[in-house]
Amino acid sequence: MSITLTTWSLEQTAPSDLRPSPVPEGGDITVTRAEVPSPEYSRYLYTAVGGDIRWNDRLPLTYKQWQEIVEKPGTETWVAYEKGTPAGYVELAAQADGVVEIAYFGLIPAFRGRRIGGHLLSYGVARAWDLADRWPGREETKRVWVHTCSLDGPHAMANYERRGFRLFDTKVEEAEESETPGPWPGAHA
Repeated sequence: MSITLTTWSLEQTAPSDLRPSPVPEGGDITVTRAEVPSPEYSRYLYTAVGGDIRWNDRLPLTYKQWQEIVEKPGTETWVAYEKGTPAGYVELAAQADGVVEIAYFGLIPAFRGRRIGGHLLSYGVARAWDLADRWPGREETKRVWVHTCSLDGPHAMANYERRGFRLFDTKVEEAEESETPGPWPGAHA
């Protein structure tokens, strides 16, 4: 079945663009970098967060391809935990000329709607701006960008805008609707 898919691209061009969200009250939320590149953990986060919103572009990748992604210099995964349980993640991908893409960002469904997303996005964007501090020889960040689409959660665009991102491109296309298994087949049925 064909659907109309709208993709919005947003950016920040200075660290001062970031408007951080406060830490959610009473949730015991921590954000930690997954410092050991792990294709298994990366794929778990991807399917757990994106299964119900039809993330499927990485599903056909082999183990080796996942490994190449997570081991690429300038790629970082930051994970939000509530009381030790993964709640969501943000994946940063350094590009050329001081550009950092927020390649993936989102929360596991059970953790949505509790203000964790604003905090995690704020934390991830701040880490994108100081990425060069952790990667010797990496050019200082000059731009952070992200894209979201009409299949993402209903609050995604507003969250990006509240954090200080500005729209710079919109694309509308016809796409085939697809199902994703989530962390296991039938998880979101």
